Amino acid sequence: MIDCGDGPLQIWSPDAANPRAQNVESVAESVRSVADMVRPAAERGDRVLVIGGNCTIALGVMAALEPSAALLYIDRHYDLNTPASTTDGALDWMGMAYGLGVDGLGFGLRGLEPAQVHYLGISREVTTEFERDQVAALGLPWGSNEALSSDPAGEASRALEWVGARPLAVHLDVDVLDFIDAPLAENTDGRNSGPTLASLAVLLEKLCRHDSFRALSIGELNPSRSAGTPDAIPRFIDVLVAALG
Repeated sequence: MIDCGDGPLQIWSPDAANPRAQNVESVAESVRSVADMVRPAAERGDRVLVIGGNCTIALGVMAALEPSAALLYIDRHYDLNTPASTTDGALDWMGMAYGLGVDGLGFGLRGLEPAQVHYLGISREVTTEFERDQVAALGLPWGSNEALSSDPAGEASRALEWVGARPLAVHLDVDVLDFIDAPLAENTDGRNSGPTLASLAVLLEKLCRHDSFRALSIGELNPSRSAGTPDAIPRFIDVLVAALG
């Protein structure tokens, strides 16, 4: 195991100059830093684990892998909003729009093609109409949060069939989990819905032990959320250790 170190430390603060795309320059810097740090490991043929920040880190991982790589994006949300489609302003909610070039967005890295992206764990009721329109227009495949909760092994098998022989990157937003079982995520909306850590373990073991697996990135983990449940992070670490072998 090789520890490649940390990327730039960036603490969020309100960005009055870019209220609908807050801290976009810092986010872009982080994404490019991830790409620069992952690329040498990918070229060596190492398997990579990236932990940190918001879900835009998945774009840095994909930019470092082969252009043919497939991305299984495990998230409660599509992350396909844009500064024009929402007033929220958080890039957490927009990463895949930047990756797929929606409305001409991008971080100056190699972008994603729709054929490279498959979602798992989506809760359509918390997505926006704009996002759903983009999914339809781009033809993006997705599986539901309910399916991931009830049949993680089946969802993994179907996703791997879609991946085929392509290099595989897996991205996990921990808000896909049931927050009551595993209070780990920055977003606390997923209460009494979503897979447990035990179900996630089944999914990740099948995905990360596949011959084509190259990288796992994890976003939106907020340790302060589990202050009242001190075993949550150790349990999560156990899931990662089991998946990555």
